Amino acid sequence: MAEDGSIVEVASAGYPMDSPRPGWAETDPAAWWAAVERAVKSLAAANLSAIEAIGVAGQMHGVVLADEEGRALRPAILWADARTRDEAERYRRLDPSLLRRLANPPATGMAGPTLLWLKWQEPQLYEGARWALQPKDWLRMQLTGEAFGEPADASATLLYDLVDDGWAHEVLHELGLRANLLPELIASGDVAGRLNRKVAGELGLKAGIPVAAGAADVAASLAGNGVMAPGRVLLTIGTGAQLTTVRNDLQVDRTLRTNVFRTVEKGKWYSMAATLNAGLALDWVRTLFALDWEEFYGSIERVPPGSEGVTFLPYLVAERSPRLEAEVGASWSGIALRHGRDHLMKASLEGVAFALREAMESLEATGVKIADLHLAGGGAANQPWCQLLADVLGKRLLAAGSIAGAARGAALLAGLAAGVYKSADEIAKFPPRYELLAAPGPHSGAYLNLG
Repeated sequence: MAEDGSIVEVASAGYPMDSPRPGWAETDPAAWWAAVERAVKSLAAANLSAIEAIGVAGQMHGVVLADEEGRALRPAILWADARTRDEAERYRRLDPSLLRRLANPPATGMAGPTLLWLKWQEPQLYEGARWALQPKDWLRMQLTGEAFGEPADASATLLYDLVDDGWAHEVLHELGLRANLLPELIASGDVAGRLNRKVAGELGLKAGIPVAAGAADVAASLAGNGVMAPGRVLLTIGTGAQLTTVRNDLQVDRTLRTNVFRTVEKGKWYSMAATLNAGLALDWVRTLFALDWEEFYGSIERVPPGSEGVTFLPYLVAERSPRLEAEVGASWSGIALRHGRDHLMKASLEGVAFALREAMESLEATGVKIADLHLAGGGAANQPWCQLLADVLGKRLLAAGSIAGAARGAALLAGLAAGVYKSADEIAKFPPRYELLAAPGPHSGAYLNLG
C-alpha cells in the first residue's frame, strides 16, 4: 500500500484447516508461515524493496501454545472448533459481575474456553508453554522474535475485561488459568518489534523495518474499509461472516445474541453479529458437488427464488448470532423427485443468505439502524450472489474497490507504527471509494414472504 492509502499490489496464498476429530478445527502454524512466504515472494521485487513497515491482521479466537522462542507446541485450535462445550459451560457459572465485564456470551472456539480445555486435557503441554497467542500475534512473533498482544484481538478471547480495557485478571484467577501465558498488550498502531535479519533475508525485505501490533481481522477490516466512526455497517463474507458497526461507547447486548469488541482505537468499540457458517458452508457444498465457483453460483439464475421448496440449514459447525445454543447439523429438506442438483446448490446459497438475515436482525435489535450494507471480503465477489444477498437482506450493497480490506487496515496500522500517519484520525482520511453493487430487485418480495 502507498502512503496515500492506494493499494499497489495484492498477493495471497491458502492453507488447510484440519479436523482430526469430529467438531475439531486446527491448523499447524507452520502452514501459516509457509503461506506468508509464498504470498510475499510472489510480490514484485521493486515493491518488496520499497516496503518501510509491516502490519498484521488475522483470524480471531484461536490459541497457539508456544515456547519462549515462539515455536508452536501443537497445532493451533481455531475459531470453528467445537470441543469446548464443557469449558464454555464453566464460564457460564462465573459470578454474573465477572461475566458482565467480559461483555460477550461464552462460546466454543473462543480462546478462554480453549485454554481451559488445554489445561484439563493436555496439562503437560499447557504447563510447559510460555505463551498462549492469538494467530496473528504468533505470526508477528516469527517476524520480530517479540511476543505482544493488542486489544482488538484480546477483547475477543473471553479473557479480557472490556470495562477496564485490559486482561481480566479476576476471571483468570477464578478459572485457574495462568496469567503469565498472556502477552503484554500494546496499541494496534504501536511498534511491536522490528523485522529480524534472518526472516528479512528469507522474504526479500529490508531488515529492521517496524512491525505494527496490528489487529484482529474484523477490526482491521473496519479500518481498512473506512469504518472508523458510528454510522456505516460493514458486511464481511469469508469463511464466516460478520456484520459490524462502530460505537463510541461500550454497549452490551442484554440478550447476548451479538458481540462487542474493541476497535483499533482506545475508547471505541464495535458491535458484531457473526455467523460461522458462511463461506465455510458454501465451499463444503461446492466441493461436495465437485464444481468451480462459477458453475455453483450459476444455479442462482437457473432456479427460481425459494428453490421450488428445497431449503438448506448451513450449520456445519457451532453457530454464533443469533443461534448460540443451536445443535450442529446441516441439512437439506423438501427434496422431491422433480428436484436436481441445481435446486440443492441454490438452496444452500439461500440458506446462508437467510442465516445472514437472522444475524442482521439481531444487530438491528440492539438499536443499530441499517440503511445500506458496505461489503468486504472475497466471498462477495460474484454479481448474482450479491443480488441474491440484496434480495434476501432487503438492503442495498455497496462495494469497495478492493476486497483486501483487512490487509489494507493492517497496512494503515503499519503506517502509524512507522510514523507516516500521526493518529487514527489521519488514517480515517483515506477511505476507499464505494460503488453500488446490488439493490433489492423483483425477487426481494418473494424472499420477504419466505422469511
